[in-house]
Amino acid sequence: MDKRKFQSRPGGFFLEDNGKTVAEISYSAQGEDVISIDHTYISPGLRGQGIADELVRAVVAYARAEGLKIIPVCSYAGHYFDKNLDDRPLLHT
Repeated sequence: MDKRKFQSRPGGFFLEDNGKTVAEISYSAQGEDVISIDHTYISPGLRGQGIADELVRAVVAYARAEGLKIIPVCSYAGHYFDKNLDDRPLLHT
């Protein structure tokens, strides 16, 4: 894969390689102005390259632009917010 280019679809972002989804993150509405990050998947050959962080950042940017708060249901998303304090104000309390 030469260049990472995330695509978006309702409820998530994903990365394709030769027409196959190789990384994805999904989120869902949890009431007005709140979404939950439900699932993150990175194919085994791409793990350890920071793609999961980039996918969470894509959801964070979307939430920030839309004025949404986030519930990190996915364990990876929870870890992301544990180590990225600047994005914590987006967490739903």
